[in-house]
Amino acid sequence: MTTGGPDHVVHNHAPAARIFASCSAHFCLDEIDQVLGWEAMAREAIHAAGGIVVRGGAQPRIAVVQRSKDDAWVLPRGKLERNENPAAGARREAVEETGHRVKVYEFLGAITYRARGRPKVVQFWRMKADANPSRDVMKDIVAVDWLPLAAAVQRLTYPLEKLFLRSVGNRVLRRRARKRAGRKGAHRATKRHHVKHRKSSKRKARRSRRRS
Repeated sequence: MTTGGPDHVVHNHAPAARIFASCSAHFCLDEIDQVLGWEAMAREAIHAAGGIVVRGGAQPRIAVVQRSKDDAWVLPRGKLERNENPAAGARREAVEETGHRVKVYEFLGAITYRARGRPKVVQFWRMKADANPSRDVMKDIVAVDWLPLAAAVQRLTYPLEKLFLRSVGNRVLRRRARKRAGRKGAHRATKRHHVKHRKSSKRKARRSRRRS
């Protein structure tokens, strides 16, 4: 594997397959257009979207799903419907394949590879899943596992997805941890404020009783 700068990683063993990570949606797609170039013009690219779906508290887990058609373990993802917004499509696929409602956060990047002789672009977003499922998974999915990052990378079938999850996984978990820590800090600050207010009120009440 070689790194082609901070915005994409090239997998040497599959020249037509690439990872675009740590980039904005607009810049990432511009980069993809440059890479596909003439190929995209010759054959219409297949567009898909999905998510790095995280669930859990202090020990977060990442969703990987097993497809019925080939038993492959993949990240939750699928082809976009006609004129579908990619982020909306990513959310739809994540819900259908994990059975959990999800909240969509920032764009993480994309992977490109050839599928049936055509270039395919899969965009990914960071997502947080509800603790409990809200629906059955779609019939194309036979299993859903929620795994720690290293185990999720190991479980994935395709090297390109392993490389992508390894590239963005720690960043996904760090951002989630920072937000969790921020919420705890805000809660502690509010609690300290209430305790200080109660102590102040008690002191005022004692002074008032002494004066009377």
